Amino acid sequence: MNHYDKLRELVEIDSPTGFTTEACKYIFDYFKSLGFEPQFTNKGAVKCALGDKPTLAMAAHVDTLGAIVGGIQKDGHLKFSLLGGLSLNGFEGEYCRIHTHAGKVFTGTMLLKDPSVHANKDTNSKQRSLENMFIRLDEEVSSADDTKKLGISNGDIIAFDTKYQELESGYVKSRFMDNKAGCFVLMEVARRLKEEGRSAAVELFFSNYEEVGHGGTCGYASTIKELLVIDMGVVGDACDGEETKCSICAKDSSGPYDYEMRKKLVDLAEAQKLPYAVDIYPYYGSDGSAALRAGNDFRVGLIGPGVAASHGMERTHKKGIEATVELCLAYIGD
Repeated sequence: MNHYDKLRELVEIDSPTGFTTEACKYIFDYFKSLGFEPQFTNKGAVKCALGDKPTLAMAAHVDTLGAIVGGIQKDGHLKFSLLGGLSLNGFEGEYCRIHTHAGKVFTGTMLLKDPSVHANKDTNSKQRSLENMFIRLDEEVSSADDTKKLGISNGDIIAFDTKYQELESGYVKSRFMDNKAGCFVLMEVARRLKEEGRSAAVELFFSNYEEVGHGGTCGYASTIKELLVIDMGVVGDACDGEETKCSICAKDSSGPYDYEMRKKLVDLAEAQKLPYAVDIYPYYGSDGSAALRAGNDFRVGLIGPGVAASHGMERTHKKGIEATVELCLAYIGD
């Protein structure tokens, strides 16, 4: 059985931040199928205890980048506002789906205004901004009234194609490896513990508002003492992380993570001979950052598989995912 089918299925469920009900239900149903008793928090996040009185929470976020309809142009195409830190340059030309209030789904493309190079000599030099980009609908519309008659209105969610591919080389390339890959890590941790007949004083937590900064703030069991966040590891010129490794974050833009947790994670990775890198992420925040800012009295650590081209056309590797799963299991078992 290819367990990575679960990663593909989760990735292919549209879940821009604020529109995560179906993805959270998928995770909830998965844990039910394993024989666990998952719960929804009041905010719609999913949590699942793997044993009694959990003292360790492991968190990943199911929400992704996206957009939201912010107006209808005179020609019937769409203005939009961003959901999370989506790069306009990185998403230009991408196909998307518009989810309406009534549940209808329309398709479109994110484009620069007047995008034809045969009509606009400035297409390559123009800076991309919300003011000069739009969503072209795949419908015969020529006025705002035409679009409104379709049932499209302000507040409708815009979700982008993922282009998911699992390659024989071990690479998995797709949008939203940040952080569907982290969710898959936790799903695998639970599956492997269940297969081994092991329980653990662990609560798995799948937040749904990480991309806008408040996903990990609340909802944990009252017995939690430590929070280990599983989120993408940064790959870039300023970092040592690689797609084939598990990244262990020492510090991000919100400050340092717990030194004792980080030391334990490094020692376990060394003992288990797992590929890893310790890094500082200069432009990054996590559910752990949100949990600490919300006043939770947790020790917090952060790890995750290396993900290249974050918030763009992302890619990771099964080696990095497996190393992260194994490090989680080692931390639980230590």
